[in-house]
Amino acid sequence: MKRLVPFFATLMTILGMAAQSNIPVIDVHSHIMTDEYLKYLADHDALMEDGYPLPTWDEKSHIAFMDSAGIERSILTLSSPQPWFGNTDESRKVIRSINERMADAKRNHPERFLWCAALPQPDIEASVDEVVFALDSLGADGIKLATSVNGVYLGDSIYEPLMKVLDEREAVVILHPVKPDPVNESTFTGGPIFVYEYSAETTRAVLNMVAHNVMTRYPNIKVVVPHAGSFMPYAVPRLKGGYPLLLKQGLTEPIDIDGNLSKLYYDLAGGPSAQAIKMLLTVTTHDHIMFGTDYPFVPTPVLEKVATKVINEITQDAELGRYAEDIIRNNAMKLFKIEE
Repeated sequence: MKRLVPFFATLMTILGMAAQSNIPVIDVHSHIMTDEYLKYLADHDALMEDGYPLPTWDEKSHIAFMDSAGIERSILTLSSPQPWFGNTDESRKVIRSINERMADAKRNHPERFLWCAALPQPDIEASVDEVVFALDSLGADGIKLATSVNGVYLGDSIYEPLMKVLDEREAVVILHPVKPDPVNESTFTGGPIFVYEYSAETTRAVLNMVAHNVMTRYPNIKVVVPHAGSFMPYAVPRLKGGYPLLLKQGLTEPIDIDGNLSKLYYDLAGGPSAQAIKMLLTVTTHDHIMFGTDYPFVPTPVLEKVATKVINEITQDAELGRYAEDIIRNNAMKLFKIEE
């Protein structure tokens, strides 16, 4: 953690503090940490799986952050690591405890929290059961999927039964990257795995879903891609450029690239610049972009400044300013069917 302190101090200096927007914010990318989850990871020596110390979480602190950052509502999800170590019963138990805790948070503060249920991936049967229970009995507002588990990525045929149920339920699905498995530990040595590999992991999963026409075959699922689309603005033109040749040589099945992309939504967790958001607009439209913070993974004083900077860059930019209220609030309100 000591090595990260200078990084955060530098980030605070660079960002500075700007005037807060008066648009009530919807944060579609925030996380929960429960005691049961942290203990389960500790029991499996996985607390530092991503090379970064996991934060603690409680409703009071989260709401205090929301108030200070002008956030009206936050959508809670489970982050990484995925609580799976080969035992389905263990994973189901800890996942259920996390989902019940998120349901409690919404019950305690219905005007402040929504939540997307975690699943015991990669067990598909258990995941389907949890989808049904979370949506029907716990009142989940959506589902969170890890980008991959045990080296099997979303888009793989193993996920077909799960996608069918999610489509039938017209579910909002929030993706979140995890440490890929297997991974070459020396691929990136410039810091914790999230610095680079999260973006690559997300892009791999989304491109795999596009390549298998997941979004067009299951059009009722609304998929939210995290961290400003990761490498999608770079990867999509490359996919489009190579696709005709791959199809001609029989190296791919027919892909409705634009049809799949049109179904994707994106959050802005990670503090992207106005330039990065404009790049994201090359692969999507303004009505599919939403605000996100990644709370509580960044120290609160830093995160307040990051959130303010992103909001101000959007509201003050000549191009993005036209869409500010939609990106910061309205798009999430519509996607999650939040009533005023």
